[in-house]
Parts: sequence; structure tokens; C-alpha cells
Amino acid sequence: MRWQGQELGVADAAALPGLEKLNGLVRSVTTPEFAGMTFHEVMCKSALNHVPGASAMPFDWTVNPYRGCSHACAYCYARGTHEYLELDAGRDFDSQIIVKINVAEVLAKELRRGSWTRDAVMLGTNTDPYQRAEGRYRLMPDIVSALTESGTPFSLLTKGTLLRRDLPLLREAAASVDVSLAMSIAVFDDDLQKLLEPGTPSAAARLETVRAASEAGFRVTVFLMPILPHLTDSIPALDHALTRIKEAGAVRVVFGALHLRPGAKQWFMQWLGERHPELVSSYLGLYPGASANAPKPYRSWLSKRVRPLLRVHGLDGRAEDDEPRRSATPGLAARTHVVTTSRGRAGEESARLF
Repeated sequence: MRWQGQELGVADAAALPGLEKLNGLVRSVTTPEFAGMTFHEVMCKSALNHVPGASAMPFDWTVNPYRGCSHACAYCYARGTHEYLELDAGRDFDSQIIVKINVAEVLAKELRRGSWTRDAVMLGTNTDPYQRAEGRYRLMPDIVSALTESGTPFSLLTKGTLLRRDLPLLREAAASVDVSLAMSIAVFDDDLQKLLEPGTPSAAARLETVRAASEAGFRVTVFLMPILPHLTDSIPALDHALTRIKEAGAVRVVFGALHLRPGAKQWFMQWLGERHPELVSSYLGLYPGASANAPKPYRSWLSKRVRPLLRVHGLDGRAEDDEPRRSATPGLAARTHVVTTSRGRAGEESARLF
């Protein structure tokens, strides 16, 4: 492993733009295990992020131990947040990962404040807390412990099979506080998944994680999102997905159409042009100009297609559009990190990261 040491408070001429003068930067790490990736370890000043009242998010508090994501999903809405660091929303988002190495310690202090009212906290709203780096940094066990010891209910949304490592701890936590688990699985065609989400575990591996969580006593929700026009929205594709979700033991499905926020939109359209050029004109029609949401007629059409299939498979479920701004049930209201945030500088996690 090669350690590129950083002195605190000293500008590093070799650092990437936007990272050279961060007082919280401890060091940047590269390792053959993560070829082509750099992990920028930082000391964060805060862990709890308050979601502004004007936000569309149906939750009030989040914790995000990482910034950037090795899942490399072409459609990920959080890509634009990397631009706050003068990093690009494309390759840099996939390969320049910010790691808040003291996040659990800071969180525990914040949760001990007398002003903390034990509102529900959502994890997995920006980038995945169980991406591959978590296998090395192991930030989540201490985060879970801090939330549990403070009596704070929490929800977890992930595409990562590393969740299975923490199931015993999560089961312990659920004896004291409300814990909701959700797995995001957008693509059930292996070939398409490898092209669209090259850093993610396979759908089969994620479904095995759903099964393990269900057997551990959790009522698991699967986020079937984003559903991509002309790629994953056919009746056979949806039926196949719901069949496998049901077989894995999930009890609930949240579904929704692709969103293309700034940053994500440019990157996804580049991907589409390379992999499915025949669909570019159709997508430009569905998402013209600065439009991020699929048009309402398409979303209505999709809902009418999915709801009968949910009934056939005996699954509870809803469209993401059905949920109000806030919900008392933390895990079931959360919108997946795949598609749905309209977050600017006043969004759920401030551009002031450290």
C-alpha cells in the first residue's frame, strides 16, 4: 500500500484541485486492491446533516460517511455534489472518494447533545455507506452503535452486500430502536448491470443479502429504481424483477422512473450514446433541456404497468411519487440514492464538507 502523507493545514501542490488546502485532509491513499482509485481521508467537523425544509426529501437527518462512490452507476444523482470540490461528476466521482474517518466519533458527540430529539436518521442518501471501501474502513459498525446507544431510530439504504457483515449488530440495534433496511436493485439483466453499474455487486448477490436480512428478522424493502425507459420498463423485465424480489423474501417494493439531475445527466447521456445510441433521441425527448424528471404521462404509464404486477406477486409497494415530503416511517419513505434528489448548495449535505 502506498501512503501519500499530508501535513494538516499545508497546501499540497500535488493534490487534486479543490483538495489542496483542506485543513481536514489527513492523507490520500492508493492501493493495488482499488486500482485507479484514490481515497482522501478527512477529519470531518460534523456528521449529522439536516435536510432543509424546502427539500423534496421525506426525511430530516442524514449521515454520509463517504463522498463519491466506487459503484460507478452511470445515472447516480449524487454525481453533481463532487463539483463542489472542483472534481468532475464523471470519473472523479467514481475514483476520488472522500472518507470521513472520524465520522462515528463526531456523530456520537452530536447525539449526546441535550438538543438532540432522536429524530430518525437516514443512511445511504448521498453515496453508499456499504460501497467497497467500507470493507477496509469499517465506519458503519461504530455509526450503528452510536445511533443505537443514543436511542436514535435509523434507516439504511444500500446496494452493497457488505451489509451482511453487520447484520448481527443491526439485529441487536433493532431490539432497542427502530431499524429499517432497504436494498436498491435497479437492473436484473447481468450484462446491462455490468455496463450501467460496473462497480456494484450483481443482482443475485444483492438478492442473497435481502434473503439474509429477511432471515435475520428484518422486513426488507427493495427499491426498484431507477426504471429506465426502453431498457428495463417492459412487462417481462418488470415481472422477472418482481419474481426474484419476492423469492428473496422482501416484503415491499418502491419503484420509480429514471431521474437525470445535472452532473448525472451529462454522464448518463454519454454512456447512452456509447452503449445504446439508438435510444438517444428518445431520451432527449423524455428529458429535454434541463428537465430532470421523466414526464408525468410516462410516470403514470409506468405506475399502471407495475401496480398489477405487485399484486400478482403479493408484494406491498408504492411509486416514489406517492410519498409525502415527510414520513414517520424512516426506511420506507427514503428515496434511493439512485435518482431523486434536487439538491443544490442548500441541499441535504452542504458543500462545506469538512
